[in-house]
Amino acid sequence: MNDVSDWWKTSIIDMEPGRLHLRGHPIEDLIGALSFAEMIWLMVRGDRPNAHQARLFEAALVAAVDHGPQAPSIATALMAVTCGLSLNNAMASAVNMLGDVHGGAGEQAVELYHHLAPFDDLGEGLDTWIAQNGKIIPGFGHRFHSPIDPRAPRLMEMVQETVEAGYCTGVYQRIATDVETELCRRKDRPIPMNIDGATAVIYAELGFAPPLARGLFCLSRSVGILAHAWEQMQEGGRNKGPTPPKYRWTYSPD
Repeated sequence: MNDVSDWWKTSIIDMEPGRLHLRGHPIEDLIGALSFAEMIWLMVRGDRPNAHQARLFEAALVAAVDHGPQAPSIATALMAVTCGLSLNNAMASAVNMLGDVHGGAGEQAVELYHHLAPFDDLGEGLDTWIAQNGKIIPGFGHRFHSPIDPRAPRLMEMVQETVEAGYCTGVYQRIATDVETELCRRKDRPIPMNIDGATAVIYAELGFAPPLARGLFCLSRSVGILAHAWEQMQEGGRNKGPTPPKYRWTYSPD
């Protein structure tokens, strides 16, 4: 049977009838002992965060739960339930909207910070990034929240508290702050850090790989998606599209 049992290999779960261990811990020892955020960390990383790490990690997850019906992912969930889809279908449809443009900036910002870390001259590193990836700097500026994304300053305060407690190095915090300063200098106006840039600092400081930043954002935003989808279910409505029926699109013949 080895060719069958070895088809999938995992260090995450060991299970047989009457026994379920996650990362080596009996599930009954985890229930009531770990918060959901700590459970996410354990499942993804294999170890358990200390209290300072858990608090900062949970803050990042909380901060990104929602951004309203104008967000394409939330709008997708709302339209889905008016088309008769169940909550799980609506959530799946919405999460599938989280790609490189909508939902990917956190991962890209972690990649940016990792890219800049070896450079003595941050400006040079930023120029190299722009040459390779284009002029849009992930994690900075916001089309709605100007001049300040209200989520970012609080998250950065919590990063600073964790650095002062000795549980983060502050390396990526400094890089992000320097990027913010450099962008302001270049544009001659504030280009403040946004939610993606701030959560990217947290995930980088806590040692999460860049792709996990997007996965964690999906987990976080799923909370808002669920809440909006459920609310829309209570309100009713059928076949609601992206705009009210009286409005028409622009017809542009070839």
